[in-house]
Order: sequence, then C-alpha cells, then structure tokens
Amino acid sequence: MAERFGFYPDFSETKEAIWVHAVSVGEVQAAVPLITLLHKQYSEHPIVVTTTTPTGAQRAQDLFGNKVIHFFLPFDLPGAMKRFLLTVDPMIAIMMETELWPNLFKQCYDQGIPVVVANGRLSQPSCDGYKKVKKLVSQLLAHTTIIAAQTEGDADRFRQLNPNANIVITGSTKFDMRLPASLFEHSQVLRRQLTHHRPVWIAASTHEGEEEIILEAFLEILKEAPTTVLILVPRHPDRSIRVLNLCKKYRLEFARRSKNEPVEDYVSVYVGDTLGELNLLFAISDVAFVGGSLIKHGGQNVLEPAALGVPVIIGPYTFNFAEITRMMLQAGAAVRVNTAKELVEQVLLFLHDANFRHKVGEAGKQLVEQNRGATEKMFELICEVLD
Repeated sequence: MAERFGFYPDFSETKEAIWVHAVSVGEVQAAVPLITLLHKQYSEHPIVVTTTTPTGAQRAQDLFGNKVIHFFLPFDLPGAMKRFLLTVDPMIAIMMETELWPNLFKQCYDQGIPVVVANGRLSQPSCDGYKKVKKLVSQLLAHTTIIAAQTEGDADRFRQLNPNANIVITGSTKFDMRLPASLFEHSQVLRRQLTHHRPVWIAASTHEGEEEIILEAFLEILKEAPTTVLILVPRHPDRSIRVLNLCKKYRLEFARRSKNEPVEDYVSVYVGDTLGELNLLFAISDVAFVGGSLIKHGGQNVLEPAALGVPVIIGPYTFNFAEITRMMLQAGAAVRVNTAKELVEQVLLFLHDANFRHKVGEAGKQLVEQNRGATEKMFELICEVLD
C-alpha cells in the first residue's frame, strides 16, 4: 500500500534505470522478449518493472528474479507519481499496451523523461470511452515520444484521439513468444499422468458469467464423449473457489492443479488454479476455447494456443484483440461460436476429427511464425530514443 502512494525504499541502484510498466500477467508475459533484449544491450543500466496487480508482480518475479527491480506503480496522483519518479529516476518510461495515465505522462514530460507506448493496443470501446474526455487524452498523447501500435486499426484509433501523435506500426509482441523446448516434453509426461489418453479440451482465461455457460455445454459434450476431460482455467486464480463451487453445483467431479490432485477416471474437470502454467495446460489439450469472449469482456490472447498448434475456439466478443482475431479467422486458425450450442458442436467436431484438428492447429502455428518481428522493431525504436 505504501508503494501505491509513492513511498519506496531509497534504491540508489535505480538511477538512470530503464523502466517498463506492465499492468498484469498478460502484459508482463508480452514484455519478456523486449526486456530480454534491453537487458542484453544496456546491461550497465538497471531495469525497473512495475505492475498494478499482485499476480503481475508474482509473474515478473517468476520470470526475471533478481534481473529486474520490481515496484508497484502508484496511483495516478500528482504527489505519488512525483515521489515515484524521484525514487526511480528513469531514463525512459516504456508503457506496455495501453496504460494511459495523465499525471504519469505529464510529469515524465515535464522532467524530460521520454515515454514510449510499446505494443500499443486500443479497442474501439476504449477509444469511444476516451473520446468523452478527448481534450485530456489528446494532451496526454502529446506527451508521448512514440506510440508503437500493434495494428493499423490501433494506430487509427490513437489518431482519432490525437492526429498529431507520433505513431509507428510495429505489430504485436505476442507473436514473438518463444516456448521452451522442455515444455513439449513436460506436456507429454503430464498428459499421460493426468488424462490416460482421454480427449481433452481447455476453457482458458474465463471470466465471471462464462463458467456457467461452459459447464452447461460440457454436460452436453459428455453425453456424446463421456470420457472427455475439461481443463477449466479462470483468468484470475483467486476466482478458483467460485469455479470449484460451480463444479459441485453441476455435480461434476474435479481435481485441482494447485494441489497436484490426480485426474482419476471419475474426474471430468481439471481446475487450473496456478500462475504461469497456462501454456503447459494448452499443450496437453486437443482444442482450446479462449475466454472473455462469450461475455462482453472482449476476449483474451488467442496466440498462446495457436503457437502450440492447438486449434482455437472463440466467442462473439473479441474486440480487445480485433485484428489478431481477424487474422486467425482468415487464416483458418480459429473458429467463432455465438452460442453454447455452437460451442458444444465445435468442441465435438474437433475431438472427433483429428485431421481437421491438425489442419486448424497448423494454420495457427504458421500464422504466429509469419508475424514474428514486432519486438525487434520496437527495440530499435527504443534504442533510437535512448541513444
């Protein structure tokens, strides 16, 4: 709480730091390739990573350990931000995706600290919301040095808020994920241990209001494919108790990843209630539904299962990742469903048709491979600012 109000230990080693802000787990994960390059190129400068959520902080610690210094970003209050900048004294501020904070940006501008919005993403609903305070947001964007937008659509929405902003389209760093070679070996062992060659589908990054739809759909799936295992991974692990209670409500036997509980023959739901293991759980699945898309949340990252060659199902609401979703659908790497009934039909189709499953999965892998390179472009822009 002290850090949220800008009170930090006096770390002299943060002077002339490269500061990267990544709000939560997804942004931290997306920042990994960029931070790795920055650490290699500017080894004489400390790297400070700030997050907003505890789960983001934990993920940063797990991924980087003592290679970076972690703080919680303070509330966007003038005094708190001033104290933060005095403590860290960064030589650059790199904001991952769309973290637009008026006091933060203004104070960086006043102190001559360049601000780079990296992997910039702006959905249409967010853009419409910002238009209600367009004068404030336009001034805020004027305080940025560069906005590295993911897509032309994102760039256009930023221009709607400030047509004079310095915007460069670099693509999405989410395409640049590198999966450890050990992941595949680990996944094969885990799948044998857990499922005993039973068919597996995963519903990942689900939100409040989605789990009921998914579990009701799963009851229908079990009528045709009774040995199927559902891996259910809520977006926020602290919601896992809610998910377990829903399983009890629907009389579905479950096992928990956090407890290393075995998936016995009578267990049909495996609850992924840990941090940092989503890719492993994708890798042991035959088909992936990516959550946040059956409700009006706007969807979550669909590229993680695609990079593993797992076919993807999405719901009707994907405005958070509109361009990436469009690319996935156009490439034949994903299928959209609009109702629970369609979800049932599509999961069963993938589970019963190995050739179709392989075709869609391979299309996803190829799409990810063909669109790599955003991190390098972003890194070059940052180097130009620093040098």
